[in-house]
Amino acid sequence: MSEDHGGRAAFRYRAAEIAVAAAFFVLGAIVVFDSVRLGARWIADGPQPGYFPFYLGLIICASSAITIVLALLMPAENNRTFVERGQLKLVLSVLIPSAVYVALVGWLGIYVSAVLFIALFMRWLGKYPWWKVAAVSLGNSIVFFLIFERWFLVPLPKGPVETLLGLN
Repeated sequence: MSEDHGGRAAFRYRAAEIAVAAAFFVLGAIVVFDSVRLGARWIADGPQPGYFPFYLGLIICASSAITIVLALLMPAENNRTFVERGQLKLVLSVLIPSAVYVALVGWLGIYVSAVLFIALFMRWLGKYPWWKVAAVSLGNSIVFFLIFERWFLVPLPKGPVETLLGLN
């Protein structure tokens, strides 16, 4: 439902386009900067390591700048609602825990992080009883540990709990 139908806008098209283009501009600038550090010229033997990434970074920056200018020049009637507050809240309710999960994998290992992640979603969003939360979240990690570590012999990131249990 758009704002035209009574919803409250969290972002409009102009703001969304500017935010995404600015993020890509920063990414392109990082590529350009690092390419110059590596060497971005053509020398007698051919291109230096940063030659092609340098130009890709420039293209990303130029495209982003054009997108920002076009967004700033966007007519008011085209600046409709991009996402409403309720929709954004739903997206963030999945995005933020997922980002925390990814960050925790490096510290706690994939199995403990997965237990916490699944438990959070089951309890918070699904409103399941604690015994089901514990059974599914622990069972899932145990099954995946057995499949990856024992059956396929693929080591996945482990943390302090696995070290204490001697599973490293």
